[in-house]
Amino acid sequence: MTPLAVIVFPGGFNWPLFVAEDLGLFADRGLAVTVTATPNSIFQLTSLIRGEFDIAMTAIDNVIAYQEGQGEAPLDRAPDLFAFMGADSGFLSLVVRPEIRRFADLADRTLSVDAFTTGYAFVLYEMLRLNGLAQDDYRLDNVGGMIQRYGALTEGRHAGTIVSTPYELLAEAAGLRCLAAARDLLPRYQGNVGAARRAWAQANASALVAYIEAYGVALHWLFEPANRSAAIAILRRHVAAVTPTLAAPICDRLLHPTDGFQRRAAIDRDGVRTVLALRSRYGKPPRALDDPDRYLDLTWYARALGA
Repeated sequence: MTPLAVIVFPGGFNWPLFVAEDLGLFADRGLAVTVTATPNSIFQLTSLIRGEFDIAMTAIDNVIAYQEGQGEAPLDRAPDLFAFMGADSGFLSLVVRPEIRRFADLADRTLSVDAFTTGYAFVLYEMLRLNGLAQDDYRLDNVGGMIQRYGALTEGRHAGTIVSTPYELLAEAAGLRCLAAARDLLPRYQGNVGAARRAWAQANASALVAYIEAYGVALHWLFEPANRSAAIAILRRHVAAVTPTLAAPICDRLLHPTDGFQRRAAIDRDGVRTVLALRSRYGKPPRALDDPDRYLDLTWYARALGA
């Protein structure tokens, strides 16, 4: 068995990984996959760049940021990151305290992000800008991953934050408010991808192809209606917050025919262009970015799942 160390943000968007593990899809391809939850993007990306993990399931904006020298943390070596497959659009929503009823109510309030300069922070900035709030109209606090941000929100320490499914559903169940879904303002957006170091991928081609194959089979299995009950059972085993009441709406969102997981783990190049446009607007130092292929290499994807 070939060991494979994968680092992820915790959440329901890891469902294909849970399925691949529980159904033996990794093992069938000779992989012994270890999945580690990251506390934040800084830990995830710097650990990946140092070679402490082989693969990260992460926002493609994180990959772009560190490749372009705009990452949140300093590096002790040159990064050589790339995205080898797609995963999802991020399933992003802005959730807020119950007293916040419109975007204008966020003026002079504090919102939380994972990191100021990477990940989904730029989606938050853009959603606020499109609804009349400039960056000096509100305050920001970098708290870390979604678990930390959701906790800070429920405790009343912040007025709002960006979360991924199922956290917007958990928030509503807890009496918080989902103010807006990102897809309503940014209909094409590439969220999570599979990312690795180019040097590692070249040296471990068979393992990477096997990983993509297993992920693709898991996705196909998830979208089969006959597997819904078994799929929910797998999700609940891995994500304690998925209650019987929340299971159906979570399924509806993650497995939506057009807005759910990206079929066959395909990259949405127009979605990557949206990411680049936001990074061109908000990234520091400023840089005009417009070439998705600079951050992609689908060689191993094509071997695993076809062009």
